[in-house]
Amino acid sequence: MNLNAYKMDGLGNDFIIIDQREKKITLSKDQIIKICNRSFAGCDQLILIDKCSNSDAKLFFYNSDGSESGACGNGTRCVAYFIGKEKNKKTIDLITISGKLKSKILNENLVETTIGQPKTNWNEIPITEDINTRNLKIKIEDKNKKIFIGGTAVNVGNPHVIFFVDEIEKFDMDKIGPSLEHNKLFPERCNVTLAKVLNSRKISVKVWERGAGLTKACGSAACATAYAAKINGLSENRVDISFELGNLSVSINDENYIKMSGPVSDIKKIELKL
Repeated sequence: MNLNAYKMDGLGNDFIIIDQREKKITLSKDQIIKICNRSFAGCDQLILIDKCSNSDAKLFFYNSDGSESGACGNGTRCVAYFIGKEKNKKTIDLITISGKLKSKILNENLVETTIGQPKTNWNEIPITEDINTRNLKIKIEDKNKKIFIGGTAVNVGNPHVIFFVDEIEKFDMDKIGPSLEHNKLFPERCNVTLAKVLNSRKISVKVWERGAGLTKACGSAACATAYAAKINGLSENRVDISFELGNLSVSINDENYIKMSGPVSDIKKIELKL
């Protein structure tokens, strides 16, 4: 099977996009895993674009392990740019499992997406116990065997846990990430972020993404980190979340609606031979 597809990224968080608005495509879990594999086409997530009667399109996100994801902030921004170019419009509405997301093309390759209101109740994350989600009191250990206790849980379309630490590089994310992703506290697994507050307007992060592993950037993690920092009194309502290749800007209004903006790549057309 030969498929036309597109490749895009947001700060290195990369996606393969398949447009099935004209012709429905059925992919098995094994085929999704193959597409995402770095020895094949390679990406963090696969995105399927489907037609929708009450929005510009409907999106389905799949992680590199073949599992479906409820939300993907950077992926949504990339598809918004893709459709904005196609339809020559600046405002794009996209439907996801987590609801309708409105995006705006601010200027060339800069896209803003309204993520909505985060959830912090234990059963909305979800987690398995009725405990304080602002401080889960999870123990993580740095490379020097020093114990850190904390973790704030936030759901912004998918579950996240954020740890505010002094030195990110002192922790081995390749060990901490998968351990917490599969922790019994998180029945739907979780995304894991280590965050260092540089000042009230900038936070540096490293992210382990549920179903995808260590990633160069993650839009939903940026939003979850910004909100976790706000409720813990660590940041202002507008903050830059710093990744390896640049920043995502996150703003939170008085009603706790989150907006995220940042750059996306140009659109590269590719062919997949499955």
